[in-house]
Amino acid sequence: MNAPPVIRVAAAVILDAGGRMLVVRKRGTAMFMQPGGKIMAGESAAEALHREIAEELDVGVTASSVRALGRHVAHAANEPGHTVEADVFLVSLAGQPRAAAEIDEIAWVDPVDPGDIELAPLTKHAILSLLRR
Repeated sequence: MNAPPVIRVAAAVILDAGGRMLVVRKRGTAMFMQPGGKIMAGESAAEALHREIAEELDVGVTASSVRALGRHVAHAANEPGHTVEADVFLVSLAGQPRAAAEIDEIAWVDPVDPGDIELAPLTKHAILSLLRR
């Protein structure tokens, strides 16, 4: 049996002053996930992260805040039969985020008790575990 196709992404963990984590829902999808997206050819994960945050949240990343949290793998939320391999970064934003580009909705969730919001596998299984340590 072949391994599932891998989608390489950069993903952001963004926390507010109260420790809540920002998640986004893309247009036409049900699950909330980390802001970020696919890494383009010739682009580093950090470069992809900066580009995606600017596109999706209409805000910049404070460069000095970027901290790598490792590479994490999960089932892809919106591409059945695919795996997502994410370079995850803790970042601070330079400004107030808002839903832009393909983002329909943003939400702030408590990493310890996210409630009944539907979370993508990467967020649910990897990111929340990281934040609960």
